[in-house]
Amino acid sequence: MAAMTLHLDVVSAEESIYSGRAQYLQVTGTEGELGIMHGHTPLLTAIKPGMVRIKKQDDSEEVIYLSGGILEVQPDNVSVLADVAVRGEDIDVEAAEAAKRAAEEQMATASVDMDYEAAVIELAKAMAQLRVVDTIRRGLGK
Repeated sequence: MAAMTLHLDVVSAEESIYSGRAQYLQVTGTEGELGIMHGHTPLLTAIKPGMVRIKKQDDSEEVIYLSGGILEVQPDNVSVLADVAVRGEDIDVEAAEAAKRAAEEQMATASVDMDYEAAVIELAKAMAQLRVVDTIRRGLGK
């Protein structure tokens, strides 16, 4: 018996990253982890910097980094609208590590005129990119 699927679109401000059928997806909303399958209750929520894990119709998996954005769920259709979306294999690991170090240094040497909240956001984005890379290196949890 074929798995029930839904149509998934993952788009950034610049391009469509993924459009196709999926068995399920996993993404981090502002209230926690979400697992979405065909027939899920309609939902509209903000998403945090992290990843969307997709199990495609053919049982393969894909991981995409998201800098944040909006998730819209309808029973047979899901849209992930991200500020920035990058396929896991396209992440620049050195740049992510450098961004992480820079944010940590900025937070450690905080001054009165420093935007601490911006540094925390940059740190979260860099760490999310590195988690995506780590997930891919570990074989997508297999």
